[in-house]
Amino acid sequence: MSLSMYQASVPVFVRGLTVLAALLEKAAAHAQAAGIDPSQLVNARLAPDMYPLSGQIQRASDASKFAVQRLTQGDAPKFPDDETTLAQLQQRIAGTIAYLQSVTPEQIDGAEGRKVTLNWGEFKPEFQGDSYLLTFALPNFYFHVTTAYGILRQAGVPIGKLDFLGPYPQ
Repeated sequence: MSLSMYQASVPVFVRGLTVLAALLEKAAAHAQAAGIDPSQLVNARLAPDMYPLSGQIQRASDASKFAVQRLTQGDAPKFPDDETTLAQLQQRIAGTIAYLQSVTPEQIDGAEGRKVTLNWGEFKPEFQGDSYLLTFALPNFYFHVTTAYGILRQAGVPIGKLDFLGPYPQ
């Protein structure tokens, strides 16, 4: 049995974003229990030259929605990257998930051979659709999900590996 482009993308992105939403819930509960300002978590970062938690959530959102946009050759919603609270980050995640869930298998399946070109100044790599998804889009997405987890863990939020892996399908 083969794995479709849809199966390898949309449900994977939705699961990762759902995990991020659950991590943010735990972050909010931790902030309340510890009596800290939640904005400390929103602005926390692992290193000075890395995005803070808010930027990691924004990049995970962008990585997933733009990957699907490129593979479907459709349109993705635009978000202004102005979230400053945990609640706003939750809304960003919810909006991204809603977009992803609006995409049908028929829109993305068959994108394996579709040409995808990124355009970031001097950096203009070209991919075939399947290579783009597997070697760029998914690793990029999980980099930001993992970094968000690391920021929260370093900030003292009581999360562990099972929180990162999320609930297992029944």
